[in-house]
Amino acid sequence: MSGYLSAAVTKRVMYQHIMEKKLGSKYKEGKMFYGSMTALVTPFCEGKVDWESLDRLIEFQIEKGTDAIIPCGTTGESATLSHEEHDQVVEFVVKKAGGRRKVIAGAGSNNTIEALRLTRHALDVGADGALVITPYYNKPTPAGMIKHFEQLATVGIPLVLYNVPGRTGISLAPETVAILSEVENIVAIKEASGSLEQVNQILNLCRITVLSGDDMLTLPMLAVGARGVISVAANVVPAEVKRMVSSALSGDWEAARREHFRLYNLFKAMFLETNPIPVKTSLAMMGMIREEFRLPLCEISSANRQRLEKLLASYSLIG
Repeated sequence: MSGYLSAAVTKRVMYQHIMEKKLGSKYKEGKMFYGSMTALVTPFCEGKVDWESLDRLIEFQIEKGTDAIIPCGTTGESATLSHEEHDQVVEFVVKKAGGRRKVIAGAGSNNTIEALRLTRHALDVGADGALVITPYYNKPTPAGMIKHFEQLATVGIPLVLYNVPGRTGISLAPETVAILSEVENIVAIKEASGSLEQVNQILNLCRITVLSGDDMLTLPMLAVGARGVISVAANVVPAEVKRMVSSALSGDWEAARREHFRLYNLFKAMFLETNPIPVKTSLAMMGMIREEFRLPLCEISSANRQRLEKLLASYSLIG
């Protein structure tokens, strides 16, 4: 691994020159993907995708200033969508956004062939980028993960790596991220390991754009150099998450801290049970979607429902 790391450090400057030439100031400033981004839920109605509610959710995000929308990720219940549904949801979101906001399509899989197909589809329908998770269940070696993501990068669409070991059973080591950061088209990483040390090590090794994948850690991550968040809570409070992130990125840390602590209990509540159960329950309580999941996900427990209802009322999100 040390040999890989040495190569990454040696070649990093060359890679930066390539990306700066290709992306210009957006790469230099970490602004290709940045700010407040929402990991969008997928609403269902009687077992099918609820297109009317999905339309309404997209407009809600755009109206409230969200910088990018991410369909078909973990929060979008991608693991329960058929391949056809996955493609349809991504295409629907891209068309509905209509260039008004960036769309980063969930395109990961536990096998490279399927991930390639999803990534190509994201490119073909006009998504701005693809979110590609570490291959789950297989538990590949660092060499295997490097080869996996290098293959996906050949598609030509900007890639956001997605590290969420609590879901996948494996974590992208900072050294592996440093190697991947020199691959053309790999432009960012969504870090949902829950570890600030992981973020510190990544930013110490390379210049890849780091995006928070954990609402509760977004502000600390921004403080050490992250450029934004792919948020669960922004499904419910998009304007507030946007305000917190924008304040931090503009250097108004006092305002960012105020918003962070004001929203902190809500951030925690979105993980009372497995995501996206609490956030979809919240949206249903707010009258924005039907409360429907696909097995093996199911409705929230009665005790947590009461906690969630009380909390949402305290934020004036429900009557």
